[in-house]
Amino acid sequence: MRLTRYFDKDLIQGLCCGLLAGAAVLAVVLPLRSGALPAAGPQPAQRELDFADEPATADARRLAQWVVASADNGTRPFVILDKQDARVFVFAASGRLLGATPVLLGYARGDDSVPGIGSRPIEAVLPEERTTPAGRFLSVPGRNTLDEDVLWVDYGAAVSMHRIRLTDPAERRAERLATPTAADNRISYGCINMPVPFFEQVLWPNLRSGQGVVYVLPEVKSLEQTFPALATPAATASAGGRD
Repeated sequence: MRLTRYFDKDLIQGLCCGLLAGAAVLAVVLPLRSGALPAAGPQPAQRELDFADEPATADARRLAQWVVASADNGTRPFVILDKQDARVFVFAASGRLLGATPVLLGYARGDDSVPGIGSRPIEAVLPEERTTPAGRFLSVPGRNTLDEDVLWVDYGAAVSMHRIRLTDPAERRAERLATPTAADNRISYGCINMPVPFFEQVLWPNLRSGQGVVYVLPEVKSLEQTFPALATPAATASAGGRD
């Protein structure tokens, strides 16, 4: 009798456990069958180039399309500097344009920095050496010797993006920046000068917290020489898309 009693108790406990387990299974399976999937985490933004209504040269569009299609920038925001048009475009990592502006560039035409120029006193840099280098650069936010916020493009060559400087009235930097043509935008020692509001409202907020990628288009070399991956068949095939 006592044995039967213990057997009955164990049987009842087993049935209860079985019912609870079955209910747990149904709670998981039934929502899936009815189409109610478990909540998903945040999804990455879709990669699609969008220049909005901003005018840009064919080379700038081609390079931007390749960056987005190949995900060359990874998950980092990126900047395209078109030297021939003297314009900067700032993009979110997905390829959405965040803003564009005219800029001032190095006085001399050229796509390479003179070796060791970053360690020279600025007064020792000759006019023909004042180039803005072309290529792909990993940008780093920081401060310069004047304790100003800058976005370092090529730290070794002392090339950065920063607010326009108006220290020498004879250079007429503000007037050069305001003209509709890029012909008079060559005046700096190699750094990229931009309007103060653009630096503070577009560039700095989006690139001050980490590494970005800066692509500087050439003006002497070809686009393929500067960015060899553009010469591959895959890059050519992905040259379309919304811009």
